Amino acid sequence: MTDNLNNITYHELCRTEGIEGEYIVAIVEYGIVTPNNRAAVEKWEFEASSVYWIKKASRLRLDFEIDWVAVSMVIKLLRQKDALEKENRRINRLLQRFVDEG
Repeated sequence: MTDNLNNITYHELCRTEGIEGEYIVAIVEYGIVTPNNRAAVEKWEFEASSVYWIKKASRLRLDFEIDWVAVSMVIKLLRQKDALEKENRRINRLLQRFVDEG
């Protein structure tokens, strides 16, 4: 177990999420997530929020039988989409304040 409650170790990911170790290594190699430390693979730790993207990348690879380059591109686009949606919600809240005040 890791000292930081917001982190999950490589072995915890493999065990609790049922993700093969080689998938996690590939996910890191293709820049989908980055471990918090530059230690050996067995000592990698990830932010808990990385689990979402690791699981999504693994599912994309298995479900659509696409290579890791394509998975990486899809994940990048999904992250951009999420960021744009978040920004859109923020702008809509600001606009709503002006409409309500007017």
